[in-house]
Amino acid sequence: MYQYNEQDQTLIEERVTQFRGQTQRFLNGELGPDEFRSLRLMNGLYVQTHAPMLRVAVPYGLLASKQLRMLAKVARDYDKGYCHFTTRQNVQYNWPALETVPDLLSELATVQMHAIQTSGNCLRNTTSDHLAGICVDEIEDPRPYCEIIRQWTTLHPEFAFLPRKFKIAVSGSEHDRAAVQLHDIGVYLVKNASGEIGFRVLAGGGLGRTPIIGQTVKPFLEKKHLLSYLEAILRVYNLLGRRDNKYKARIKILVKETGLEKFTALVEEEWLRIRDNMLLDEDRIQSMKAHFTPPNYDPSAASDTSFAGHLAADESFSKWVKYNTVEHKVAGYRAVFVSLKAPDSPPGDITADQLDALADIADQYSFGEIRSTHRQNLVLADIKFADLYALWQKLDALKLATPNIGTVTDMICCPGLDFCSLANAGSIGIAKEINAALDDMDYIHDIGDIKINMSGCMNGCAHQSVGHIGILGVDKKGEEWYQITLGGSSENEAAIGDRLGPSVAKDQITSAITSILDVYVQQRLEDEAFLQTVNRVGLEPFREKVYANH
Repeated sequence: MYQYNEQDQTLIEERVTQFRGQTQRFLNGELGPDEFRSLRLMNGLYVQTHAPMLRVAVPYGLLASKQLRMLAKVARDYDKGYCHFTTRQNVQYNWPALETVPDLLSELATVQMHAIQTSGNCLRNTTSDHLAGICVDEIEDPRPYCEIIRQWTTLHPEFAFLPRKFKIAVSGSEHDRAAVQLHDIGVYLVKNASGEIGFRVLAGGGLGRTPIIGQTVKPFLEKKHLLSYLEAILRVYNLLGRRDNKYKARIKILVKETGLEKFTALVEEEWLRIRDNMLLDEDRIQSMKAHFTPPNYDPSAASDTSFAGHLAADESFSKWVKYNTVEHKVAGYRAVFVSLKAPDSPPGDITADQLDALADIADQYSFGEIRSTHRQNLVLADIKFADLYALWQKLDALKLATPNIGTVTDMICCPGLDFCSLANAGSIGIAKEINAALDDMDYIHDIGDIKINMSGCMNGCAHQSVGHIGILGVDKKGEEWYQITLGGSSENEAAIGDRLGPSVAKDQITSAITSILDVYVQQRLEDEAFLQTVNRVGLEPFREKVYANH
């Protein structure tokens, strides 16, 4: 993985010093709340319901074991012993005291971590495929390009105060696991008719209160023009994006109101002006690729016979392998999902003790690296067949081996009303209720691939608009109600879910979800996935059942 050079390290250390001074001046009353607001947001610090919330950047979801141990230390020393992984592959702490945040950031800086640009109207963390570099359907590893984009976006002086927040995702695989089409800019590595690898660039995607799927603005872009084209899009947005209305300030609104053809023409015009002075040369690309070379894989890994024996002898292990591991491009290895969706734990949360243990596991079994996913789980990317059984036993003892990846209990869930000052309704409690109602793992496995995404407000941090089943918390005269959408997807055939009907009361949302699952089981054809059934039969059968009972 990329290691900071002296310049990178100096930058984050100086930023800590700068923020320490800003925080002290605020605490001394020398800065007012409004003056301090933009400063703290640029350092990832929000004011939430109970305490400040600090969002720590995890560029494209890649973490070293020493960084995992530091996250554990921060959880113990500055928070309440746990942290939360987000849909942007970042980490959030919900309980740090404001006066301690500079010390917290100073400790993070010792392991090349920071919270710069994780909030505010700026360029946010670039996200990517959690299986980058190891998946069998990859055209090219996207991580070097993610790092090049990270460096370009960090403290970019022209884009420090954009009309609204701005998010970029990059994927190098045929299967989109990074929700690329739902980003302000989405970048796919693709091959053209000549076999040359370049980029397909999308713009204008986004979720929140107005979910829109991004549109292609450049079908094929040569690698050398990556940064100049992204800069051209940002310049057009920065110039023309609406600043008069925060709800219409995202680039998705600009693209929609301008029209794709005219927006693309504006970008091309700007790009032609700047591209020759912003070339990304091959030496820079190769230099960055050197940070992401494959680890020292064991050439004899595929000759292991113990893995097959354990699969045959232990049904629980076999189920975990089926749901929580995926094929690896190197023979004799698999990638392992660490489930942060134990039934009795808030989705995406992990304790300090689990983080420390996982760091040891990563060192022992997976070359000291771990990855975060946009569905709020973790991945150990490089596990030998021979190590899978012992690894499973350790993860199981840590409550990190629930065999539910890709199933209905692998829910994306925001902090909701429990922590977030923007939320209209709770989400963690609803997730717990759904888990309690779906306590039969055989049933969960039988109904297969169903993605529930649940947000506590229209900001949509949990991507409810693109959940197979989306749940959105709304306020009705001071009471918590929930809207349901069906048929959304953030993958290749991205789709915004359709609203099922009127919102349902808090005490009825779990039974509404189980009713939807009942309809699916009744209506599905052989081997038909939930999303396929919804698309085939439409909403009406689900609507009849849900609103007959509610």
